[in-house]
This record gives sequence, C-alpha cells and structure tokens, in this order.
Amino acid sequence: MEIIVTTSYDKSAAVVVLPPVGGRLRDKGLRNWLARADLVRVDEPVELLASILGELDLPCPNDGLAALRIWGQTGDRPNVWITAADPVYLEPRMDHLCLHELRRQGIPPSDMRPLIDHLQRTLASDGDIGFARVGSYAYVTSQDPIATASLPAYAIDQLEPDAYLPAGEDAARYRQLSSEIEMALHEHEVNIERQKDGLQPVNGLWIWGGGCAPDQTTEVHPPLFSDDPLLRGYWASKTAVAEHWPGSINACLDLAVTGFVAATPEFDDDVEILESCLHELYRALNSRRISKLILLFRDGIYADVRRSQAVRIWRRSNALIDATGGEF
Repeated sequence: MEIIVTTSYDKSAAVVVLPPVGGRLRDKGLRNWLARADLVRVDEPVELLASILGELDLPCPNDGLAALRIWGQTGDRPNVWITAADPVYLEPRMDHLCLHELRRQGIPPSDMRPLIDHLQRTLASDGDIGFARVGSYAYVTSQDPIATASLPAYAIDQLEPDAYLPAGEDAARYRQLSSEIEMALHEHEVNIERQKDGLQPVNGLWIWGGGCAPDQTTEVHPPLFSDDPLLRGYWASKTAVAEHWPGSINACLDLAVTGFVAATPEFDDDVEILESCLHELYRALNSRRISKLILLFRDGIYADVRRSQAVRIWRRSNALIDATGGEF
C-alpha cells in the first residue's frame, strides 16, 4: 500500500453538507448569521464528492466513481470495471428529453429487483456485460471499458441530459447500451404498475462514473461523518477515518476534535435537523473549535462562514436564504 503525505487542507476547517435552506429557516438569529456570510448559488451541476474535495484543495478522481461507491456500500474494493446505473424517467417534451432522477422519489426493492433481473436476462446473455443491484443502487459491469457520463443523475435532475452524455467515437457503445436498456424497460410490468399508481416509470438508467477502483493508499484526510456510499468509498480508498452520520454536529465535534467533513442523510430534509445543525455550527465557530466553516446546502446554496464576518451588522437578510425553493 502506498503512503502519501497530504497537508494542503485546513486542519481546523469544517465542510458540512446540509438539507435545503432557501426559504426554510424559521430562526431569525440563524437567518441574520448566514446573511453575514459569503453566500452564492451554485447553478452548474456538480457531484458532491467533487464539491467537498474542491473545498479541501484535494484532487478529485476523474473516473471510477461507481467503483468507489460500491466500495463504500460493501466495504470491499471491487476488482472489475464497473459503472453506476441510476434509475431515471426520461420525459419526452416538445423538442427534447427531460431527465428525472427517481431515487429521491423512493424506488422500493420490489420495483428495482425485477427490473435489474430483467436486464440481466435479456441483455447480458453473452457475458460481456452484467447488471447488479446493491441496495437502492444499480450497476453495470463490462469486460471492456465504456465511455460514461461524468455526473450522477441527481446532479442533472430536471435538466436536458444530452449535454452531459459522453461524446466522440468512444460514446457509440454508451448510446447503444442506453438504447437497449430503454427498449428492454419499455412496457415492463413494473412500469405499467407504477404508472397505474401515478408514479413515473423507470424507462432508463443513467450510466455514469465508469472505471476501476484505485489502489488503496494512505493519505491524511479530515475525518468523515456520512452515510453517503461514494464519500465513504473515497475515504476508504485513502485509508482515512470514516464514520456514519452520528446524528448531530456536536457528536462530530466530540469525535473529530478539530476539523471534519460531515453530510446529513441525503433525503432527510427536516427543518429541525437543519436548524439544529446550524445552531451547533454557530457555537463551534464562535468558541473557536473550528476556524472556518463551509456549508453546502442541498438546494445549491454555498456559504463560506467565518468569525470575522460578525462585524457585517448591516447585513440582516439575503435573498438566497430568504427566498422559497420555487424562486430559484
């Protein structure tokens, strides 16, 4: 195992991923505190791991993200080429398709299992590719590498997918595989039942993050507190400390001693969790337990928060945090 010494990131900084914030804060004190921070809305689609590593001034892998994700799910480094296959609904519109990411809507194993099993039976007979499901995530393995999209489905939810597809001659197999998947899923009984229940059908899989898992190295990273399998897989590849989300920022602080990376559960948008975490982060920053705070809200709001911003008493509101989600 290779040992690499990494010292570029701020050891007393915290990077925290939180539920959506726009228009949701009831606590006036928290709104005033965040209004004094440096706030921006990130409009460009971005993958969460890349955002976090960018804040830590650490390089992000260019490929193999699916391999890292399954590593984080299973605890074992995969030894095959693998790509993620996110369930999506590709909605036909007047002159383009609109991609809808479906995991947030909740796809039960009783739906995913027969769909992936059907694809394995109908498309994987020659053994060149294979379909697998691990929990709520799906994967495709291939004997030969396939050009894949670089971003996950959640990053381009509600957008036209064409701009994010792989391009060039290497993309031909991607297009062929995607078309075969769409045809195989068309009018599958699971989708017929979903539509009867008023749910969007799974009429495609978004193929992204293909590659092989990197060799495991030992590198210094801040401790991670998250249930996100991709984050956990990346941290495992660096032999870095990774714990599950402990339920509060205070618990992260007690375990980390100084700086850390934390992400609240992906689909838990409870405003109580949002405000509780913000209160705990406010106290940690003011008491100098952390020197700098980067907040990545799941509705695309980014906040760089420092103690020195307390002098900005004239800032008492900001449209980014006061606006409702529909105004973005």
